[in-house]
Amino acid sequence: MTALEVFTVGHSNRSELDLVELLRRHKIDTVVDVRSAPYSEWSPQFNRPTIAATLKEHGIAYSYLGDELGVRSDDPSCYGSDGKVVYARLAETELFRRGLRRVVKGAGRHRLALMCSEQDPISCHRSILLGPELERLGVAVSHILYPDGELESQQALYRRLLELHDLGQPDMFLSDEQRLAAALAEQERRIAYVRTADASERREPA
Repeated sequence: MTALEVFTVGHSNRSELDLVELLRRHKIDTVVDVRSAPYSEWSPQFNRPTIAATLKEHGIAYSYLGDELGVRSDDPSCYGSDGKVVYARLAETELFRRGLRRVVKGAGRHRLALMCSEQDPISCHRSILLGPELERLGVAVSHILYPDGELESQQALYRRLLELHDLGQPDMFLSDEQRLAAALAEQERRIAYVRTADASERREPA
């Protein structure tokens, strides 16, 4: 039996046709939008109705799961005292688990790519939150990199993440699992969405 596989991609500020080309290169037939806020002040070509229509024109289906798998939760229990969303709490919510189940089910029928805004997956919740959760469910995750469209596996991203946080070398006091957990925690601290009173202060979701 072939293992399930899910891809991810970040739209960044490229053209919508650049995105389509990357998706076609990897035979993606369905895009799952995991942005909590499916619009972009800087790249309006990726506003939800616009990109959905563009993808449809090129034979690629579009599905929105930002309410389930985005990071701007409406649940106050998902936030810490500093106003930052806590990925572990978010991942335990029924809404999030339902979104994951839909992705896993969809991956059995389609070649899916989860889309968010950040160009580099290491700076986005699609690799720091969604990637680990999907791999725990037995789904292989690969990230489509810009601009050349090369694939980076979730495991290769972990190696890059460890190096980024100076945790790439074995440590006599930390197991490999503890080093990875520390790197993931530090990256979450850096990129996690911060809830503010003024919605205009919100940056693009990560």
